[in-house]
Amino acid sequence: MDINYRLAFDMAPVGLALSRNRTIVDCNQRLCEMFGTTREQLTGQSFQVLYPSADEFERTGARITPILNRSGTYADDRIMRRMDGRLKGEAFWCHVTGRALNREAPHEAGIWCFEDLSARRPVKAELTPREREVAAHLMQGLTSKQIGKTLTISHRTVEIYRARLMRKYKAATAADLVHKLLTY
Repeated sequence: MDINYRLAFDMAPVGLALSRNRTIVDCNQRLCEMFGTTREQLTGQSFQVLYPSADEFERTGARITPILNRSGTYADDRIMRRMDGRLKGEAFWCHVTGRALNREAPHEAGIWCFEDLSARRPVKAELTPREREVAAHLMQGLTSKQIGKTLTISHRTVEIYRARLMRKYKAATAADLVHKLLTY
């Protein structure tokens, strides 16, 4: 049986994108639906158009480079923004997994998978870019020291952001905060 790889790419149940130097070379229909746009609007665009801010796009790129260099793959949960349609500008949690085709130059070319987590984890509070980063790492079970090392900030600064998140989510403990981040 011959497999039509183009059809498999287009019909995949998750969003897929091929990239070159952090620019979308091609994407499938599910990715377009997830972000409320079309293939024509995404092809040739920087991934930056899918992020809440240019700063988050840059920091994420810098953060994932050493991991892609080391293992060739990267995955995390992050907040992204819808581009067009009735949900334009809506923030949503997204699980992103990527693979560099060349570990030595991880942004040169890659394939990225996007899974919309909004049905399970809606964004309930308006968060700053740094709060979103800290929240994503808290959901992965990292300690303040581990988050600080990952984000190259002090663990005390992480604790300040965690306290802000606890206020915004009305969480009594760190465990309560993680529970609310994962379920609200």
